[in-house]
Amino acid sequence: MERVRSAFNRMIKSERYSRFTLQPSEDGERHVEVKLSDDATEAEDQAGGSPSFRPALPRQSRATLCYLALVILLIFSIGYLLGYLSHRDTQLPQENCATNPEMEIQKEEEEAATEAAAAAAAVPDAPMNWKQVTELLTQKLTGQAFDKSLSAFDRPRRSAGSDGDKSLANGIFDVFKKEEMDPWIGIHHVLLQTPDIKRPNRVIYGLDDFKPTGYLAYSATGKAVGKLVYGNYGRQEDLEVLQKKNVQLKDSVLLLRAGNISFAEQVDNGAKKGASAVLIYPDPQDYSYNLDTALYGHVHLGSGDPYTTGFPSFNHTQFSPTKSSGLPNIPAQTITATMASTLLKTIGGPESDASSGFKGSFASVGYKLGGSENITVEVNNVLVNTEIHNVFGVIKGFIDPDQYVVLGAQRDAWGKGYAKATVGTSVLTELAKAVREMVEKDGFRPKRSLVFASWSAGEYGSVGATEWLEGYMSSLHKHVVAYISLDGLLMGRGSFMASASPLLYSLLEKTMKAVNSPMGAGSVYDMVGTTNVLKPMSMDDPAYPFLAFSGIPSISFHFINLNEETYSYYGTDLDNKDHLDYKTNHHTREMAALAAQFAGQMALRLVHDHVLYPSLDMSRYSSVITQAVFRVYTRINQLSRTGQLKEVNPEWLNRARGSFQRAASSITDDIDNTDLSDKEACRILNDRIMTVEPSLLSPYVSPIETPFRHLLLGRGSHTLASIAETTDMEHFRIQLALATWNLQGCANAMVGNIWDIDQEI
Repeated sequence: MERVRSAFNRMIKSERYSRFTLQPSEDGERHVEVKLSDDATEAEDQAGGSPSFRPALPRQSRATLCYLALVILLIFSIGYLLGYLSHRDTQLPQENCATNPEMEIQKEEEEAATEAAAAAAAVPDAPMNWKQVTELLTQKLTGQAFDKSLSAFDRPRRSAGSDGDKSLANGIFDVFKKEEMDPWIGIHHVLLQTPDIKRPNRVIYGLDDFKPTGYLAYSATGKAVGKLVYGNYGRQEDLEVLQKKNVQLKDSVLLLRAGNISFAEQVDNGAKKGASAVLIYPDPQDYSYNLDTALYGHVHLGSGDPYTTGFPSFNHTQFSPTKSSGLPNIPAQTITATMASTLLKTIGGPESDASSGFKGSFASVGYKLGGSENITVEVNNVLVNTEIHNVFGVIKGFIDPDQYVVLGAQRDAWGKGYAKATVGTSVLTELAKAVREMVEKDGFRPKRSLVFASWSAGEYGSVGATEWLEGYMSSLHKHVVAYISLDGLLMGRGSFMASASPLLYSLLEKTMKAVNSPMGAGSVYDMVGTTNVLKPMSMDDPAYPFLAFSGIPSISFHFINLNEETYSYYGTDLDNKDHLDYKTNHHTREMAALAAQFAGQMALRLVHDHVLYPSLDMSRYSSVITQAVFRVYTRINQLSRTGQLKEVNPEWLNRARGSFQRAASSITDDIDNTDLSDKEACRILNDRIMTVEPSLLSPYVSPIETPFRHLLLGRGSHTLASIAETTDMEHFRIQLALATWNLQGCANAMVGNIWDIDQEI
């Protein structure tokens, strides 16, 4: 046996194998070396010859070979026998008298059913049709569900950055945490302007010395003296009436009634005419409440912290202050209706025409235009560095979680802010809980994510929301599918209006037809149709920064009363539950549920479908672009005929418009020819659709000087609307060229592949 072992070892040892060794070199590096050998030394290798040739094995004795053959045969036989016995054992049935064939079959069926159920549950995109989704949402969003949340979020004071505001933020965070929505808080340090307690603002007129409690944030500070002039609402056409009456506006103090346009626009219009200060009051014709009610607001012609324009206010931002060009350079102050009545009784000056619409509802007041008596306005507001908290929660998508729909609501208010903030915050949290339950318990599988955001400092001009947008300006438009504002959802009951990006027009119409009317039979669409529903999105709309600053398709909508377009209690201490109940005929909780269903259906449609079209409908932009291009086209022809403009072809811009329409059509054609079960193909199509809005932001203007860069819906000399009105021919040429290429660039981005771009310009 010893001879057999020795022979076997020599046979195994004689086989060659490869091995890798790390050899240290003199320079400290390690190199991989491949050896084809056994563990013999280098000297032995040299003695034995090259690796490809070895001397023959020494001749073995016959006895040794025989022993070796017998051992191999024995091992083979034993292995074969063990294999046979093992295989035979598995084939023999085990006899068990207690076995019941029917029970075995039932057990196998139960196991199969369990496995099938587990497999179905493991599928992340198990189909749920749209009808099932909307039915589930409607079942969960009821009036009863809002009783508790409306009460919980109703606070006496909730000014931005206050303890009450932060307490609300923590409560919302806890809701998101309980729903396992991975909540987080975004902290910003912003400059907010507030009255100086030690030095109140003053208005001095003759023997009257008024100290109003209301104020306008971001007013210029200081003292202004001038002739008192009444300018109606302070619109451009109103101020032109004064000029035609030869009323001097330069260095005057304008007295304006609130309404029609924002406080910021009123002050800006007055400053452009040379006014030294502006006073704003609520006229009884527009506001049917106590004449001593104070008004609050802001006059920043923009959004966000006006002292960090273009930069996020993260932890006292390291960048130098960049003062917004939208800050007014004249003092502005609100006064009560009682104070305004006193001023108007003795203002003097020429009479206003009845046809001009200057006269309000004060009794014994002639609404003369003034221009003869001096008045002094003193504004002593102070800037306060304030920490504000934005709260976020997310319900992640199952296919494209990095693309998301954002729903946001303002949390702060000047006073109680019941309609302004409480309702929106309640809708935000109840909608989040409803959708989360649909995912966890009902099998709803959104393809994209939903982000729920509670903003602070909304009363100062969407400060919290804008700072978030500034913080992630370069990437948000690549991921945010759309923004749905939940601010001001509820102002009444009998009618409806909305403002939106044209991309969302089709989704808005579908949702109006799907949501029940609050007045009984039919849908919201049946209640109002399409006449006068869509309103241009104004600068003070909370959704406007998302659309015109960041290029994100956005929408805001409002349930209102007939013949009303605003909620008269905004910006006052009268924005409380009792007044909203009066406006909704005591159907506040049911209307809140209805508003939540409306917002929810729009959001879920955007995360439910494989392809974002037609929820984001590129073709709806065509008519908007055509109208804007036509106005510029007409202006070019007019200037060319008069000889003011030469060698400018209006067809250039028109061709860019055509490129946009062809690019939109190419997307719809590609959708028709694509297998929508192909996730990667759908992602490519959706990316192309999501390029539309951000590509309409002008890349040729500074976000500091001109933050609302949208070519069609923004504000500034770069917009097509501004180009159609300019009188500077050199400026006209430059802006026309940039706008043309901006529009063509949008078309190119929509095409996707650079080799598919039709170079027509």
